Amino acid sequence: MEVKSTYLGTMIGLATVAFGLIAAGAWNKFISDTIALFLKPGNGVLAELIYAVIITVVAIVVVQSLAKLAEKEALLTAKLPFVKKPEE
Repeated sequence: MEVKSTYLGTMIGLATVAFGLIAAGAWNKFISDTIALFLKPGNGVLAELIYAVIITVVAIVVVQSLAKLAEKEALLTAKLPFVKKPEE
């Protein structure tokens, strides 16, 4: 039985997303517990605000880094002599 490359690619993508969600849940708990160490009980809103700010900053840094990486990859790929350029 031959496995189609699109099927294999889809399975790899799904597995990557699944493990990413597990890792995100672990980080979520870690950051929440760390914030709770420094705040007194009853400061739920303040803890959630701090958590939201931390996650937002991390998300911005990650997205910006990935965008720069994608841009570098596109420039590098465009310079390769054996890559067929898309017709405009």
